[in-house]
Amino acid sequence: MTLPFVPSIGTTPLSARQETLLTLAHELGRTRFAPRAHRWDDSASFPFENYDDLREAGLLALCVPESRGGRGADYATYCMVAAELGRFCGATALTFNMHSCSTLWIGLLADALPMTGEERAEHGRRRDAHFARVVERGALYAQPFSEGSAAAAGRAPFGTTARRQTRGGVAGWAIDGRKIWASLSGAADFYGILCTEARDDDAPLDMRDTLYIAVPSASEGLTVSGEWNPMGMRGTVSRNIRFTDVFVPDDEQLLPRGLYYRAAQAWPHMFFTLSPTYLGIAVAAYDFTVSYLRGEVDGEPPVRRRQYPTKQIAVAQMRVQLEAMRSLFWRTIAEAKPDPSKDERLRLYAAHYTVMEGANDIARLALRTCGGQSMMKHLPLERLYRDSRCGSLMLPWTAELCLDRLGREALYEPGEKD
Repeated sequence: MTLPFVPSIGTTPLSARQETLLTLAHELGRTRFAPRAHRWDDSASFPFENYDDLREAGLLALCVPESRGGRGADYATYCMVAAELGRFCGATALTFNMHSCSTLWIGLLADALPMTGEERAEHGRRRDAHFARVVERGALYAQPFSEGSAAAAGRAPFGTTARRQTRGGVAGWAIDGRKIWASLSGAADFYGILCTEARDDDAPLDMRDTLYIAVPSASEGLTVSGEWNPMGMRGTVSRNIRFTDVFVPDDEQLLPRGLYYRAAQAWPHMFFTLSPTYLGIAVAAYDFTVSYLRGEVDGEPPVRRRQYPTKQIAVAQMRVQLEAMRSLFWRTIAEAKPDPSKDERLRLYAAHYTVMEGANDIARLALRTCGGQSMMKHLPLERLYRDSRCGSLMLPWTAELCLDRLGREALYEPGEKD
């Protein structure tokens, strides 16, 4: 099979599964997501219609194993598909990441981590129930991280706590705390929250005691609040969520106790999955610029501007940057595995930084090159520019944190200090 389009990741050897999934994502994006994208941006509202399409296409189960009724996408395939969706609607691709990671983490990533036999059996039973919700009911999972502290950056325990309790004969957890920037707030069926186990002896909270638990959206004590009127990524609807003595049974655990902390140490590529959205946005900005300069944008006068050397140089600069991003992105997703080497880890940080900053740089060049008309709201470029600027601000790896990790880990071996 030969794809009739160049995917966001560029031309590269693909499996039959990858070609099928990329074709599906491209067609959904081109025919449905792109024409609607301005609506979610204008109103800062969640793209429910897009999720109806994703549900119907079986893409909510993209990272659910085939043996459990899903599409069976591995890590690299997920990243390719997410980039293709980001090409047409950044807010949909970014929220799709939060949902898909909920299945990717408990599936492929968890399988590669050491567990006791008891832990693995218990986890297998619980995740089958979560997978079934997605496959059979089309359930949507969110993944709130941020709390306004260093926790989301991996520098402190989460302030949202879970205390062991039994209620009505059911063993479970009483959850208290608050998440901010909670994408899919008010839209998700389950919130996969990261919280810290609060022990009965009132010992200080410990990052090693991080829990990953699915909280049903209809739970008593769960409230969504706050306004949502940001510069970009407006369709993510990332409002605040408060948990006040919210009780959930044991079986809502998405990972065994303490496994998230081990995963965060061993599987750093798990935090790279925000990058595909921004690679897709960069491709969209480049595609628009080429079409605009060729006089081929739908609804616009067929005026060609490609003959000016300054325009040609700008497109050349955009293409050079895009190809560098694609190459680094491709190598990084191909290397994803537990316990990467130091060189692979440093390349991961470099790739995340390059994509997040590069997407905005390409969008900036696109605006300058296409000129004043491209600022108009009926064209997508000004939205792509605003969306692209948001990537470098997102935890757990902001652009600043990537540079911090890259420089420190390049100069220091584990255990070294001055």
